[in-house]
Amino acid sequence: MTAAQQDSLERVQTKIAYLEQAMNELSDVVFRQHKEIQALEAQLKALNERLTGAPPDEARTLEQERPPHY
Repeated sequence: MTAAQQDSLERVQTKIAYLEQAMNELSDVVFRQHKEIQALEAQLKALNERLTGAPPDEARTLEQERPPHY
């Protein structure tokens, strides 16, 4: 193998190593985002259940109602 071929091979190997590292980092980010999305979906489901189970607005008295600027 010539020196030029060896140099070219080393450059390719270096690029592959950087790409593998970038892929692993991106995989970690996607995994963290997936966990965060799952947590947010659970919170959204809980809020929807709370809102669905809430009494209608007509049942509230004026003392229970907050002014819009709160």
